Amino acid sequence: MQPRNMSMSGVVDLAAVKAAQEAKAKAEQARAEAARQGGGGGAVSPASLVIDVDEAGFERDVLQRSTEVPVVIDFWAEWCEPCKQLSPVLERLAVEYNGRFVLAKVDVDANQMLMQQFGIQGIPAVFAVVAGQALPLFQGAAGEAQIRGTLDQLVQVAEQRFGLTGLTVDADAEPGSAPEAPEVPAGPYDALLEAAVQALDAGDLGGAIQAYKNVLSDDPGNTEAKLGLAQAELLQRVQSVDPQQARKDAADKPGDAEAQITAADLDLVGGHVEDAFGRLIDTVRRTAGDDRDAVRLRLLELFEVVGADDPRVIAARRALARALF
Repeated sequence: MQPRNMSMSGVVDLAAVKAAQEAKAKAEQARAEAARQGGGGGAVSPASLVIDVDEAGFERDVLQRSTEVPVVIDFWAEWCEPCKQLSPVLERLAVEYNGRFVLAKVDVDANQMLMQQFGIQGIPAVFAVVAGQALPLFQGAAGEAQIRGTLDQLVQVAEQRFGLTGLTVDADAEPGSAPEAPEVPAGPYDALLEAAVQALDAGDLGGAIQAYKNVLSDDPGNTEAKLGLAQAELLQRVQSVDPQQARKDAADKPGDAEAQITAADLDLVGGHVEDAFGRLIDTVRRTAGDDRDAVRLRLLELFEVVGADDPRVIAARRALARALF
């Protein structure tokens, strides 16, 4: 039986969550200011779906933009022959997908720091950033069918997990035309978020979940509320679980998706982050269809609980990409 007041100390850095929310708020303020000055927001032209990005503009053009639309990053170089085959396909698909994602092209020769930060060993290499979270998609040459399948999964996860439905594309938009001002979320939510954290610390999981949902009902993109809700729901899931029986089930049935998901939840609550991630990645390799998708989605939820910048999450994302593709 789980203790009433379960703690995620050491697993979730609430200060980091708060910092992420503040960064998102700054991005929203910047977009609102740009709209007031006649730029940003509203419908975009097809030409703006493919952009060149460098180190100086990476935060603005990729990280901030990823709170509105998935950003696919194409790491390339002029001397790279496979890049010359892959890049035109990605550019064509960016236009064909009609705003469901934005393609950011990074010349690795001119942006060595970005290449190092993403841990790229060879090019072409393709990553995605969704709501500030980096996900490796594939490396090297890939067929168009594989690329389409990967992009379909990306936009589905972005919409289902983060509410990112993409940009509105206006093929007839004239350069310099003034867009409508974007809708600015209501707020602030400091009092509600603080109440949720206090309820979580006191073991009132239902109260914490409801407080986070109250924020998200007005501001579906609120990063702190989404991550806090993921944490509270994790704790609620394991509250009635018999750990001994759950671990026995997982050991006896390695291919049972539900058994492994439950055991992974227990691993994470116990602070065994890498064990939780490794268990689910191994299960992704063993399963298919709906079971595999359920395991993958739970793993993405656990990534949210730990935090996108955690080295264990970054390593697990790469391992998940290898398992999927």
